[in-house]
Amino acid sequence: MATEGFLGYFVETRNYSATAALWKSLGFENVFETDHESGQWRHPSGGPYVFIAEQHDRELTTHPILQVADSAQFGKAAALKLSREFEPQHWGVVEAMVLDPDGREISLQAPQ
Repeated sequence: MATEGFLGYFVETRNYSATAALWKSLGFENVFETDHESGQWRHPSGGPYVFIAEQHDRELTTHPILQVADSAQFGKAAALKLSREFEPQHWGVVEAMVLDPDGREISLQAPQ
């Protein structure tokens, strides 16, 4: 089973306010912010969202987020080795992680 394409893009930063200002200057609008220096930004003309999360404790990561219609069926049909199985997340989806051939993470998200 294939994915349904790009849902979003996850970007970690050392300074949420500065990174949010950059995306705002590029035309993105804030959809919501959390109470812990993170938030989702979407462009008014559509396309994938950008989720920005402030991180200070480790090396920063950035990865694409792909939409999966049904996590149970995807796990059975995909010829991918998941680096993390589908797990419920606090934002109302289940998420799994796969690695590309160079070791970069790709988030797979499906409705919970």
